[in-house]
Amino acid sequence: MYTVISSIIKGRRAPMKTIAISFVALIAIPLVVVAQKGVKAPVPSLVPSKYQKEQIKRKYGMFIHFGINTFHDQEWTDGTLSAATYRPTQINADQWIKTAKDAGMKYVILVSKHHDGFCLWDSQYTTYDVANSGNTTDVIDAVAKACKKYGIGLGLYYSLWDRHENADTDNASLDKAYNRYMIGQLNELMAITRRNKVKIVEFWFDGGWVKENTRWPLAEIYEAIKTKEPRCQIGVNWSIGLPDNPEKHPVFPADQREGYPIRYFPSDFRLGDPYLPADPDPKIFTHNNKSYYMPWESTICISSKWFYNTQDTVYKKVDELLRDYKIATAQDNILILNAPPDRKGNLRQRDIDLLMALKKAIAIDAKNR
Repeated sequence: MYTVISSIIKGRRAPMKTIAISFVALIAIPLVVVAQKGVKAPVPSLVPSKYQKEQIKRKYGMFIHFGINTFHDQEWTDGTLSAATYRPTQINADQWIKTAKDAGMKYVILVSKHHDGFCLWDSQYTTYDVANSGNTTDVIDAVAKACKKYGIGLGLYYSLWDRHENADTDNASLDKAYNRYMIGQLNELMAITRRNKVKIVEFWFDGGWVKENTRWPLAEIYEAIKTKEPRCQIGVNWSIGLPDNPEKHPVFPADQREGYPIRYFPSDFRLGDPYLPADPDPKIFTHNNKSYYMPWESTICISSKWFYNTQDTVYKKVDELLRDYKIATAQDNILILNAPPDRKGNLRQRDIDLLMALKKAIAIDAKNR
């Protein structure tokens, strides 16, 4: 299988639809990027910014892993699975978001595109999306509508690593075209949420470790997002490097120290799934001899898998989840707890029951303090 980007760059013939998509992706996007002017980087600070304080106040949310992997009992796939194999019976976004609301969560992080490159919306830049699948529902749109209905913040996960469109990550000559592809897709996602009058509170980026840090267009991504969503907090998984090796992957939270370099700059908060923060948790990190405040967001599973899996039968106990919640939300940090929809497009009842039991346990613990 060849990608749109590779086909254009390597001079191979492509179908007319592919050529049309590629023309938009490679020609139109630079005009959008050039037109955007806005925040290019965080302001150096030893204390949280106004919007970081909003993120810290949100405190607790739901991670929603859903996509083509849901139908293959796999956590990662390589972008070669047929889009037609994605075939949920329905997209019960109302149930997902109502459950988050009922559980006491303030926002959700929805996986819009995982490492496989399959997109949960109809993207003009690729055919590997819901528009060519067994269920053409725009999941981003459905979730945005539900978030607005229930007053829940919307965050989006987007994998930088795309094994369908940019599988050859060793070839740096492909970066320019793929970087434009990403900016184009991020603009699409923001257009969907703006259409629903919903603001994106967080962008959660992943997969950066497959290339050298400097090959990712993080400054362009940051500016493109902040121009349209200034309150949105931006984080990249495995955010921190070592003083003598800023590219080091991974640097676990227990090994992070104040003053260590920010591996992916610019960004607003730290990630490193599925790890909890250290105690004490450092907050000040550096880039070009300037210091930046960066809270930690923990992302953990309620069971043993990120995506729904028919073999996923081992769940955490309420006491364990309560312990994780207390550790993750202390020290001005944040917890995102993963609850994956199944192949029918519903959250599992056991997940819902555990979330409600955890809510009660959190309330009892707070009362007894």
